[in-house]
Amino acid sequence: MSRTLTLRRALAVLPVLAATLVVPPVAAAPAQELAQELAQEPAAVQDAPLAAKPYLGWSSWSMQSSKYPGLNPRGMGSWLNEANILKQADAVAAKLKPSGYTYVNMDAGWWMNYDWVPDFDSNGRPKTNAERFPRGIKHVADHLHRKGLKSGIYLPVGLEKVNYDKGDFPVAGAPSCSTHDIVHDDLRTTNGWDSSYKLDFAKPCAQKYIDSIATMFANWGVDFFKLDGVGPGSGKAGVNYDNRDEVAAYRKALDATGRKIHFEVSWSLDIAAIDTWKAHTNGWRIDTDVECYCDTLVTWENSVDNRWADLPQWVQHAGPGGWNDLDSLDVGNGEMDGINPDERQSYMTLWSIAAAPLYTGDDVTKLDALGEKLLTNPEVLAVNQQGRPAKPVREGGDQQTWWARNTDGSYTVALFNLASTPKPVQGRWSDLGMTGAGKVRDLWARKDLGTFAGGYGALLPPHGSRLFKVTPGVLVGGLEAEAGKLAGRAAVKDCAGCSGGKKVGDLYQNGSVEFRSVRVAKAGLYRLSTSYTSGDPRWFGVAVNDAPAVWSEFPATADWGTVAAHELVVTLKQGSNTILFDSGGGYSPDLDKIDVSPL
Repeated sequence: MSRTLTLRRALAVLPVLAATLVVPPVAAAPAQELAQELAQEPAAVQDAPLAAKPYLGWSSWSMQSSKYPGLNPRGMGSWLNEANILKQADAVAAKLKPSGYTYVNMDAGWWMNYDWVPDFDSNGRPKTNAERFPRGIKHVADHLHRKGLKSGIYLPVGLEKVNYDKGDFPVAGAPSCSTHDIVHDDLRTTNGWDSSYKLDFAKPCAQKYIDSIATMFANWGVDFFKLDGVGPGSGKAGVNYDNRDEVAAYRKALDATGRKIHFEVSWSLDIAAIDTWKAHTNGWRIDTDVECYCDTLVTWENSVDNRWADLPQWVQHAGPGGWNDLDSLDVGNGEMDGINPDERQSYMTLWSIAAAPLYTGDDVTKLDALGEKLLTNPEVLAVNQQGRPAKPVREGGDQQTWWARNTDGSYTVALFNLASTPKPVQGRWSDLGMTGAGKVRDLWARKDLGTFAGGYGALLPPHGSRLFKVTPGVLVGGLEAEAGKLAGRAAVKDCAGCSGGKKVGDLYQNGSVEFRSVRVAKAGLYRLSTSYTSGDPRWFGVAVNDAPAVWSEFPATADWGTVAAHELVVTLKQGSNTILFDSGGGYSPDLDKIDVSPL
C-alpha cells in the first residue's frame, strides 16, 4: 500500500558404481571452496529462524486498491473483510500451500469502517472494525493456523492524528502513560501521507505504547507485521519523516512478546538507511507500489518495469534474515492482472531470481492455468528459495542478462527483453566467469535444451524472458570415441545401437583411445560416464592427464551390439584435460563415447 492518504490510510545421489576410479587430485581448493559455501547455506529445519528464506504467501492490497469491476463495491478498500480473507486463505491452503506459500497478510483497513474512518480501543490502539471482521482478528488467525498458514497484519507508522484528536487514552500495561505523552510536543507529522503524529522516543511512554500494540498482535496470533509509510523513504525526506527509532522500537517490542513475528517495512525505502533495515527488520520494500490503482491490478509501466532499474543497487544486501521486497506478485488472474502472458512470466522470473518474497495479490480462488504454472513451478521456486539473489551482467538497457551462482555450483541465467519490439538477448558464459561449455535447462519448460559452448541466446518477444539453469563443464554432446586419438590396433567400427552409428573396437594388445581437450570450468571431482559394448567382462586402464592408469572392470553387456554405461569418478583440472582408455596387453570393451559432468 502506498501513495495517497485516500488509498493508503485509505542436490544429487550418485548411481551405484560398479567400479570407482579416483585419480590423485590436481586442485582440491575449488572443491573445498564450494563445500564451504554450502556449509554457509541456511539449514532447512522445522523451527527455522525468521526469514531464513524469502517468504511465500498472499496479500490483500492489490485487490483492495483496484477498480476492477466488482472487487470493491462499497468503495476503495471495501474488499477487505473477514469473509473474503477466509475464502482466500482456504484457496491458498488448497492451491499454493503445497508449493510452500503460507503467509496470508491483511493490509490497510482492518481498523477502518467502510467510509475509511478509523476506530481505536480504550487504550488508543487500532480497534478491529466489527462490520468488516465480526469475529475479530484472532478468529481469522486461528482459522489460518488450523490450515497450516500464518497470519499477517498491517499498520502505518506514527500515531494517527484522529487517534490523538479523539482524546488522551491510557497506554495498556503502563498506567502512568497516555497517548498524549508519546508524541512530540509540536505535533510534527510523519509517514508517507502525513496522516500521523511522529512518536517521540525520548519519552519512555512511546516505547510502552509500541509494546502494547505488539502484545495485542501476539495475543491475536499474528505471525507477520508490515509497517508502512516508513522513512527515510515513502516519498518524504527530513527529520519529521525519519522513523528509524520507531522501527527499532517495534523490533524490540515484537521480540519481547516471545512470538516469532516477521517484521516488514515499506515503502520506497532509502538505501542509505540499509543498516537499520537489516538490523531490525526481515524485509524492506525497495520501490513504490506495484499496483496501478486502475481497472486492473497492475500494468507493465505502472509500475512492474521499474524494478529492473531500481533493484541492482540493493542486491548485495539481501540474505538470510532480511530480503529485498519487490511488492505483490500479480501474475495469476489473466485479464484482471492487466498484463499479457509474456509480461506475467517476466514479472515472476525477476521476483524469483532476486530472492524476493513471493506473495501474490491475485484472487487465488480464480487462478488460471498460466497463473498456477507460474506460481507453483518447483524448479523456479527452488531458485528463489536458495536465497542467492541474481544481478545483471550490466545495468540498464532494454536487453538484460541476470545471473546467480547456485548452491550446487551451477548458474541461474535469466534473459529479459524490456523493449516494445522483439529482440535477441544473449547469455555469455564468460560473463559468469565460466569457461568451456554448459548444459542448459529451461526452468519454465522444465526441459533440457542441450549443451552449448560459449553461451546461449534467444529471440524474445516484447517484455519477454527466458530462465535457465546452466551446469558448467559438461562436454558438448559428449565425446565420440571415433573422434579420439586412436593407437595400436584400435579401429572405427559400425554399430547400429551406438551414438552416431559408430564405435571403436579392436582394443587389445595396447590398442587405445585418447580424448584430448576435455575442458571443464573448475577443478574438482567429475562423473565420467563411458558408453561401451562387450560380450564378456573386460578391463580398461583409465589415465587422466599425467597420472598413472587405474584399472577398472567393465561388466558384460547383453552382446557386442548392446550399449551400456559404466560410471567412474575422476579428478580434473581447470581447463583442458586428457583421458586415455588403454587396453594394455589384454582385451578391452569396444568404446562408444564418454560424457563428463560435475558431481
